[in-house]
Amino acid sequence: MAVKIVTDTLSDITSDLADELGVTVVPLYVRFGEKIYRDRVEITSEEFYRRLVNASTLPSTTQPTPHDFIEVYQRLAEETDEVLVIVVSSKLSGTYSSAMQARQTISGKCRIEVVDSLTVAMGEGLITIAAAKAVKAGANLNEAADLARRAVSRSHLVTRVRSLSAGLDYLYNFVAGFKSIESVAVEHATTPDVADRLVERLGSLVPKENVYRSVISPVIGTYSGPSALALTVLEAEK
Repeated sequence: MAVKIVTDTLSDITSDLADELGVTVVPLYVRFGEKIYRDRVEITSEEFYRRLVNASTLPSTTQPTPHDFIEVYQRLAEETDEVLVIVVSSKLSGTYSSAMQARQTISGKCRIEVVDSLTVAMGEGLITIAAAKAVKAGANLNEAADLARRAVSRSHLVTRVRSLSAGLDYLYNFVAGFKSIESVAVEHATTPDVADRLVERLGSLVPKENVYRSVISPVIGTYSGPSALALTVLEAEK
C-alpha cells in the first residue's frame, strides 16, 4: 500500500494541491475572543484577514491536540500501513509534540514517521510537496522520510512585511543567488497583486510549473500581520 502523507495547515499547501497530491492536512487553531476556529476549516484566510484588520484585540493560536492526530492516524491506518507526517518547526509550535504523542498511542501494523521540518509556511510546504511527489513516483516510507529530512536543509524561507514593492528586488535577487532550484513558492496575506508581480519576475529564473502560489495561513498571519509577503526556495539536491 502507498505511503500516506500528513502535514499541518502551517505548511500553507492549498486545498487543491493537497487533494492532487493525496496529502492530509491537520488544522491548527485560531482564537478570536471566546470563539475558536480550526485554521482554514472553520475560518478561511480571507475571512481571517478581514477580521484581523478590524479587530480591537489580536487573536491567539494553538497547536493541534494529540487527539487531532490520533483521529487522522486511525483513519489512514485503514488505508495504508505507512504514514509520513511532516510538521511545522518544533521551535515554533507544539504541533510536533502532539504528532509524536499521538504516534505512541497507535498500535498495530501502521508505521508512522514524524519529520520536524524546522521551518514554517511554504518552507514546510515545499518539503511536503517533494515527499508527496516521491511517493506518487513509488517511494516507500523510508525513502520518502529520508528525502524529507534531506530537504530540510535545502528549504529557505524569506519574508517581507514592509515596503513590499521595494522588497521585490530583494526577493528576486534572493532567488537569483541560487545555482540550482527545485521549486519556489510565493505567498501573500492581503496583497495578491504584489505576489503576482513577483511571480512574473521570477519567470526569468524558474520554470512556471515549479512556482507555487499560496496565501499565508491565519495562524501565521496572527504574528506576521496583513501585509506580509513570503518567498521560499527549495534548492535542488546535489
